[in-house]
Amino acid sequence: MDWIDHRLVQSLQVDGRATQLDLSKQVKLSQPATAERIRKLEDAGVITGYSARVDATKLGKDVTAFVGVSIEHPKYFEQFSKKVLGLEEVLECHRVAGADSYLLKVKTATTGTLDALLVETLRTIPGVTRTNTTIVLSSVKEETRVHVPKELLEEGSGR
Repeated sequence: MDWIDHRLVQSLQVDGRATQLDLSKQVKLSQPATAERIRKLEDAGVITGYSARVDATKLGKDVTAFVGVSIEHPKYFEQFSKKVLGLEEVLECHRVAGADSYLLKVKTATTGTLDALLVETLRTIPGVTRTNTTIVLSSVKEETRVHVPKELLEEGSGR
């Protein structure tokens, strides 16, 4: 990746609705050349998709929690992962090192629906031995952008 690719990635993270014409002006390329660069970044898996950021509370999801899940044996990891992929309340799922096997970020409507997710769903998955839940009271920072170092955004950097 060169400075143009890094700048395109940075710009699209800031504004996923930026037009190819606006992006082409930022990187000093033609619109077709910019479109081709973006397509290559998508094909290479650098850009994995586009989405709108929303206020979860305005969609009735008032509770955010982080749930540590302990799995008794690695033979249950695949089954657990498949089950979690189908749970709309789970926004993120990471296999982690430490006391827990997985760390989930979940959003639910109420503490009651969080309780149901824990008791009726997560704890019934084969291999789950324990959950440890931390409820978010307020969020100081929630970021989706991956920082691109300034020096990689300058002409002549990269490759």
